[in-house]
Amino acid sequence: MTDHQILYAHLQTLGRVVLGYSGGVDSALLAVAGTKALGRERFLAVIGRSASYPEDQYDTALRIAREFGIPVREIETQELSDARYLANSTERCYFCKSELWTRLVELAKELGFDTVIDGTNADDLGEHRPGLRASREQAIRSPLAELGWTKARVRAAAHSFGLPTWNAPAAPCLSSRVMYGLGITPERLRQVELGESFLRSIGVVGDIRVRHHGDKARLELQPDQMARVRGQWTRVEATFLDLGFHAVELDPHGYRRGGLLALASQLPD
Repeated sequence: MTDHQILYAHLQTLGRVVLGYSGGVDSALLAVAGTKALGRERFLAVIGRSASYPEDQYDTALRIAREFGIPVREIETQELSDARYLANSTERCYFCKSELWTRLVELAKELGFDTVIDGTNADDLGEHRPGLRASREQAIRSPLAELGWTKARVRAAAHSFGLPTWNAPAAPCLSSRVMYGLGITPERLRQVELGESFLRSIGVVGDIRVRHHGDKARLELQPDQMARVRGQWTRVEATFLDLGFHAVELDPHGYRRGGLLALASQLPD
């Protein structure tokens, strides 16, 4: 069987399906496959919108939905009204996903759908992802992880489906850029989003993270992108100061997943 057939067959065992849809490659693959395997009457992709969801990602999600005929619905999520989320502990993602999945499960019941799914893949299972606990509590299914598909296989399948974002960098929520213990606020999320958009505008490609350390922004880039930023440093520094930071620095180690978690582990209790 081809990867298309394998994924179709698995999705067809889940009844009528609601997908938590962000527009990232994992959920986009499921959105396209779910529409093809189940049809528009038995499949619905739902976008949860809040200040923590990047606007560029939202635009990408809608563009893919239009291109592939994916049925989409939007809901407002209220994680920024939860003091536990705003406190920004290392369990922040648990509170965010609890809010999202509670709302999607309620919507699925209201509309007569059987199953809520997410885009978790097999590689995600070995990482620090408190949101997975929230998924288990709400009985959210993860078809890609259940099939044992790694990120590399997901990208290959997305490419074969013709998804234009098959090799796009990961784009987690904006709150994941804010140093643990530093409160989440709409203003800090805006600073991060505008900072990363600026870096894209000057030609930086690949994975980018503007890590928010309060008064300081710390830029994590792919190693081959650092020279581009250093060459425009006067402009970079001025832009980040205009955004409200007091200082900006380029992380010499470059982009790395879980950078803020590693920093949190070094802080005193």
